[in-house]
Amino acid sequence: MVSTMRLTDVALLVLAIPVLASALYLAFLSLCSARSAAPAVDHTIFFDIVVPAHNEERGIAATIASLRAMEYPPDRFRILVVADNCVDETARVARDAGATVLERTHATERGKGYALAHAYEQSLAAGLASAIVVIDADTSVTTNLLSAFSARFAAGADAVQAEYGVRNPFDSWRTRLMVVALAMFHTVRSLGRERLRLSCGLRGNGMGFSTTVIRRVPPRAFSIVEDVEYGAALALERVRVMYVGEAEVHGDMPASSAASKTQRERWEGGRLELIKTLVPSLMRASRGRGWSIPFDLALDLLVPPLTLLAGLIILGSSVAVGLALFGLAGALAWAPWMIAAACLALYVVRGAVVSGVGPRVVFDLAWAPVYAIWKVSLLLRPKRTPGEWVRTARSDEIVP
Repeated sequence: MVSTMRLTDVALLVLAIPVLASALYLAFLSLCSARSAAPAVDHTIFFDIVVPAHNEERGIAATIASLRAMEYPPDRFRILVVADNCVDETARVARDAGATVLERTHATERGKGYALAHAYEQSLAAGLASAIVVIDADTSVTTNLLSAFSARFAAGADAVQAEYGVRNPFDSWRTRLMVVALAMFHTVRSLGRERLRLSCGLRGNGMGFSTTVIRRVPPRAFSIVEDVEYGAALALERVRVMYVGEAEVHGDMPASSAASKTQRERWEGGRLELIKTLVPSLMRASRGRGWSIPFDLALDLLVPPLTLLAGLIILGSSVAVGLALFGLAGALAWAPWMIAAACLALYVVRGAVVSGVGPRVVFDLAWAPVYAIWKVSLLLRPKRTPGEWVRTARSDEIVP
């Protein structure tokens, strides 16, 4: 019996190690996630704002209006809309709204990564901008976005990332859960990393780069999650992405199951594919000087999605406690799972607090098991072709 108990303890402990490590990492970032004072605003940098768009005629004018309303000298920025492989009136609507439009059509090189690469090339060739900002076509921005970015670039930053939130938080329980999910994934992790002077990573929307770093580390990222891919390229060069928490971009999140499925297939599937290729390179880069930036990004990529991590903790805890009740396992078996559960709870609570949703978040979290099952099911489905434009339907386009 003793031998059996020891083997059981050891087996459960070994299984708990990666889960516990992931939970401890998230808890540590949560404990470090206090906000820092923002620097004084700055209006000295000239920006090119790139808006990659694919069939966005219905919403592109509102996005341009949000950008033009920023409290920044209008002669210190340009808005460049890349109408990429569009078959609607995106280009015309964007021009009428006051943007400079770059129309692009290509039979095989399709997707946001190719649209961005085209815009970067045009911006660098013009030689006007000192920094380039990327804003998605379904986004509104706070009026201080460029002022906050300019302060960081003037102080020597190479890359920045704004807070990325949900523009339609109360459309459904899905969008309210997305508010909390993004608060954990974007806000809590980014605040912790910024306090530790690590790279907060790129989120695809509300990110900015100095033209110097774009020339030094050319963005050759064409996968479905081009932001993660380019973020890894920057990390390999020890480039820190600074988190700009006082400036925000808000993007539409799908409220329906069908639209959410399209988006999640891109995010989860693309991320899994990149883990296979990026993590080994990042770990090798962690051996020398400036090791913390690539090492941290590798850890971030290895942490499972929250729903999967929570499911593993619940399963492992249940098995360990059940075996302990029958005398087949001891504290060595169940204690790591309980610690992991406590760490994950800290992370979720911190995310709920910074999300700003309010007390109703308690009721929305009741949908989390349904959301978790749905997300796991997506991992079992065939992946889409990497890099292609797969436009997520907006909330106002869903037919009831």
